[in-house]
Amino acid sequence: MRKATAYHDALGDFFAKHADTSPYNAYTDRPAMLRLAGDVSGARILDVGCGAGHYAAELSARGAQVVGIEGSATLLGHARARVDGRAELLLHDLEEPLDFAAEASFDGAVCALVYEHIRNRVQLLGELRRVLRPGGWLLISTTHPTADWRHFGGSYFSHDWRDLPLGDGELSIHYQRMPLETFLSELLAAGFVLEQLVEPRPSAGLREVDEAAYGKLHQAPSFLTVKLRRP
Repeated sequence: MRKATAYHDALGDFFAKHADTSPYNAYTDRPAMLRLAGDVSGARILDVGCGAGHYAAELSARGAQVVGIEGSATLLGHARARVDGRAELLLHDLEEPLDFAAEASFDGAVCALVYEHIRNRVQLLGELRRVLRPGGWLLISTTHPTADWRHFGGSYFSHDWRDLPLGDGELSIHYQRMPLETFLSELLAAGFVLEQLVEPRPSAGLREVDEAAYGKLHQAPSFLTVKLRRP
């Protein structure tokens, strides 16, 4: 049986707690993505794989109208508690078409650390292009290809599906490695235009709470973040 795309049950609970203060999520990925989003006041934004609602809550607080979709009922429960009614949250399998959304109905979309878990990425990108208005933007963050290469070894050009243990090793996340060439080629083939590419470093606040992690994340990249535009 194919492994689930979303983080269910204990894995969902672990991620929700971990993402609150993690050097990777709270201090590296989210600050970079939110900087790229810029001023979102009045924008209608789709949060693709909204997880525990960290992005939905922050974007809503900045004046956006957010619709979050998540395939895990566990994570959606955490997200609903976090956003407290300030965003519309839907249970939706990201391997399925975005049939709840009309064409050109969003100004922007955020897909944070989700892309590498999706199998039908061609379909997802096509659907995102459909639901974004002309000129709309798409932010995607993913694991950095060199970080995976350093961790797993083997060929940098590997497209293997891997399991990365978390915490004490009883839980793991399942995702596909891909070189930079594959990542960018898929986005461009879907009809998006690349505007910015960032290899995020942690925000300064991490140095005060975990100097070792701050130093480590300034030496080698963990994530890759891009801002794309729908023509």
